[in-house]
This record gives sequence, C-alpha cells and structure tokens, in this order.
Amino acid sequence: MSTFLPQDVQAGLDAARIKALRKSSRLKIKTDLESFRVLRLWDNGFSLEAGTAPGLRGLVDIYDGERHLYECLIIASDEENGEMRFEFKRNTVVTDQAPVDFYRSENAPVALLEVR
Repeated sequence: MSTFLPQDVQAGLDAARIKALRKSSRLKIKTDLESFRVLRLWDNGFSLEAGTAPGLRGLVDIYDGERHLYECLIIASDEENGEMRFEFKRNTVVTDQAPVDFYRSENAPVALLEVR
C-alpha cells in the first residue's frame, strides 16, 4: 500500500489538524504588540501556526486565558506541517507573590496589632 497523498489532500488534512489544535487550546503568547494562539506546549518549547508568527523571538509571556503562566525567552526552531516550533532558552514560572529571603512559619500571624 502506498502512503503518498496528493499535495492538495495533504494540505487539507494539515489545515484541519491545525484548526482542531487551535480550537482545543486556551494558551496564548503575548508580545509587546501582538498575541498568538499556542497550538501545542511541551517541556522545552511550543508551537504556533506557521503563517501567524513570522520572525517571533525574544521575550514573550504565555497565558492560559487571562492567567499569566510563564515568562519565556524563545528562539525559532523549525517549521513542519504548518506549525512553527519554538524552543525555550529560559522559561520562568510567574508567581503572584514576591519571593521571600527568610523562613516563614506556618503558624505565623498574618498581621500584628498594637496593644494599648
């Protein structure tokens, strides 16, 4: 059996696969000026639709809906099947609290009240 598909059939299959990935993902990349839908995310990178992210590189933020997840430094890796793949040079998890440089006890009071 041959695995060859005509070019227009393969293009249609790729377009349908990318459309399904786009619908199923809530993740998005935000740069200073634009935002792009993430098709797939893995440990050391992610992929975007190839036509939407020309020359994307540098510092970007990854969001799940409106929740900020990661701040990343990225480089373009390769393009395959209509997906542009990017690799992380740095991937930092965003927290909603500032880091502390001391031990915080579990039983510590939330606030101190002045006694008169």
